[in-house]
Amino acid sequence: MSGPQVTASALVVGRGGAAAAGPLDLRIAAGEALIVTGANGAGKSTLLRTLAGLLPPVAGRIDVAGATAPDGEVARSLAEIAHYVGHRNAMKPNISVGENLAFWRRYLGGGHGACADRPIAECLEALGLPDLSHLPHGYLSAGQQRRASLARLLLVARPVWILDEPTSALDAASQLRFAEIVEAHVAAGGLVVAATHQPLGLSAARTLDLTPAGSLVANAGRAVPAIDEAELAAAEGWL
Repeated sequence: MSGPQVTASALVVGRGGAAAAGPLDLRIAAGEALIVTGANGAGKSTLLRTLAGLLPPVAGRIDVAGATAPDGEVARSLAEIAHYVGHRNAMKPNISVGENLAFWRRYLGGGHGACADRPIAECLEALGLPDLSHLPHGYLSAGQQRRASLARLLLVARPVWILDEPTSALDAASQLRFAEIVEAHVAAGGLVVAATHQPLGLSAARTLDLTPAGSLVANAGRAVPAIDEAELAAAEGWL
């Protein structure tokens, strides 16, 4: 299947030069899903943030092939072709859901996504929400806020989805609906890397189990403690 290919070579991820996980050698291609597992502090979020370009690798490299950036040039990084969904919803609570999603459409270069030519309300409907686009995001329940945030995956077509605990706060029915959306993305040639404690129900997904929390990871000849992901998520604000 043609499409993007992501290769990580001798990749070590961490913060401030302190390693959290690695070295890792990975290859993920279009039409594949990789589920990253491991206890809290194993480095799952740090790995996904590194893939998304939010953190520099401690060591090693990440290469992308077979993908075109929104400007029509050959993509040189995952950040150019990927959606990233972190622990936080990345939605401003005091402005409407519609305004939030309109911002993401502009920021991500909208116009070619599955819902690009339809009202934002229809993208929300795909996540099982009624038309809540007029309400401030902060007025919604936790589960509704998460689903409204996930709607940006449909607003703009990007081949790679990097998802960090995407189903947090979702009920069982919403988890199933989202799993169907992700499955359809993979079946259409998309590529998914997800860290989750809850199974996404993806068929034939590969699993990467990171170093258990509390272990020590070699870093430039010394041993450093694994990073506490809960503290990291709190420190990184709205992402």
